[in-house]
Amino acid sequence: MQNKCVKVGRNIFLSNSEPLVIIAGPCVIESENHAFKMAVSLKKITSQLKIPFVFKSSYDKANRSSVQSYRGPGIEEGLKILAKIKKELKIPVITDVHLPQQAARVAEFVDFLQVPAFLSRQTDLIKACAVTGKPVNVKKGQFLAPEDMFNVIKKFEKFGNNQVSLTERGASFGYHNLVVDFRGLEIMKNTKYPVIFDATHSVQFPGGGGTYTAGNREFIVPLSKAATALGISALFIEVHDNPNKAFSDGANSLDLKDFKEFIKAIKAIDKVAKCQKI
Repeated sequence: MQNKCVKVGRNIFLSNSEPLVIIAGPCVIESENHAFKMAVSLKKITSQLKIPFVFKSSYDKANRSSVQSYRGPGIEEGLKILAKIKKELKIPVITDVHLPQQAARVAEFVDFLQVPAFLSRQTDLIKACAVTGKPVNVKKGQFLAPEDMFNVIKKFEKFGNNQVSLTERGASFGYHNLVVDFRGLEIMKNTKYPVIFDATHSVQFPGGGGTYTAGNREFIVPLSKAATALGISALFIEVHDNPNKAFSDGANSLDLKDFKEFIKAIKAIDKVAKCQKI
């Protein structure tokens, strides 16, 4: 069976046998101005390097460590910002959906829905996202084995949607730590659905800061290189122009100033990976 292809927006194609796609942006929408600034910068770099790009950011981070942590502008304001970025910059957009009743509303504004890792087994949420007809990316829960995602795929197929991708974002290893088992990428590729590697959430220390999630961004690049070499469909990268001042996930965000060189290195690896027949 050939690898499946998921179409996002007008001209982005996700497949484990197609050129790598970059999904990138700040963790959360901090303001309309900041989101636009990031989207413009990321589009410029990816366009120069001729690599497909999807902008990502969340209107609400519903699973922050602390009740006092910034969550985002909320669904109404956030979706307006994402829709404006999509329209004016002519780039596809992806964002998280946390509640079943939000799925249809979000689908009106963005190209690609995302089921967060903590919610990857929630059948009602999966059904609500599936019936929108939009492509859906599912983050593999930190508590799930890669083969468990075959059941997630079956749920989507049951609800009539085969425009699905699966994302690896590390597995819980004791407390406040994640590890990446690269066998999992190969296992999930056996579904023939697009597999994505979330390089920035994979270097988190969940709750490691007490009231916030810590992380170690120095491992973003090596883990991304390793995942790309396996021939996946996309990399998911949180990027910020000032990670130390980011409202969310700054400790595990790639600095915008390093993004261009990062993409150059990744693109070269992907070219080799997609040519291999072994």
